[in-house]
Amino acid sequence: MQKKIIIKAFIALFLLTLIWGYNWVVMKLAVQYASPFQFAALRTFLGAIMLFIVLFLTKRPLALKEFPTMLALGLLQTCGFTGLLIWALVSGGAGKTAVLSYTMPFWVMLFAWPMLGEKVRGWQWLAVAFALFGIVLIFDPLHIKADGFSMTLALLSGISWAISAIVSKKLHQRAPHLDLLNITAWPTLLGSIPIIILALVLPAPPIQWTHTFYLTIIYSIFLSGSLAWVLWLYALQRLPAGVASMASMLAPVIGVSAAWVQLGERPSQIELLGMLFIALALVTISTITIRKHQAIDPAQGQE
Repeated sequence: MQKKIIIKAFIALFLLTLIWGYNWVVMKLAVQYASPFQFAALRTFLGAIMLFIVLFLTKRPLALKEFPTMLALGLLQTCGFTGLLIWALVSGGAGKTAVLSYTMPFWVMLFAWPMLGEKVRGWQWLAVAFALFGIVLIFDPLHIKADGFSMTLALLSGISWAISAIVSKKLHQRAPHLDLLNITAWPTLLGSIPIIILALVLPAPPIQWTHTFYLTIIYSIFLSGSLAWVLWLYALQRLPAGVASMASMLAPVIGVSAAWVQLGERPSQIELLGMLFIALALVTISTITIRKHQAIDPAQGQE
């Protein structure tokens, strides 16, 4: 029976990585029909509404608690991560944006040193070296590219995501009883407000309400939003967190592959090499996380 539960959890995780991986292509298509802030406003606000519907249907707590932290998470996760990566997609490739945004675990490891007192040790330094070398190869500073600004935005989105992860960890340590979906819905809603204001204030052409744009909105809200979070929570409750996190890193690989096939975004050899080094860094970080998890809780590690 336990084996079947674990298999179902891995199937959920695989579907999740497919949805999140292909979402980079979907977002790239969306910003061809709307400004990044228009699309981000629709995606985040309507996505938040869907999360609250899921909260209501699953009878999870709806009340807003820890408001200052929720607001900070909204600014970091929704404005910082989502807003910046969608902006990056306007002139940047979907594949490179996905890879640079997913440097998040690397930044978590670095920022956890001053913010959580978790020093970088041993094999973690190898992950640092891999990630930095990979980032340098993708940016290729000796040959400045036209998409340098978008790559910087993508990198900043990963940094913002990382800081939000540390804030979330501190919140969980302080208030472990808070529901995971609740602390996803409220920051999404709160963080959508500044994006909505920017979408209304900044000059931009009107949204082109084409069939393709409608499909991107539906995909972003129902699949990469609501369904993806349900799949993530399902897998997270049945698998060690380290294993779940490592498997989710297939998403940028799928993003690069899908952008290559559908959008014709073929990475150069040096960019592919940079992506490989970032992948090695993420695998190293994930392996260390899993081993640390097993050392703390051997019984759970053997599930």
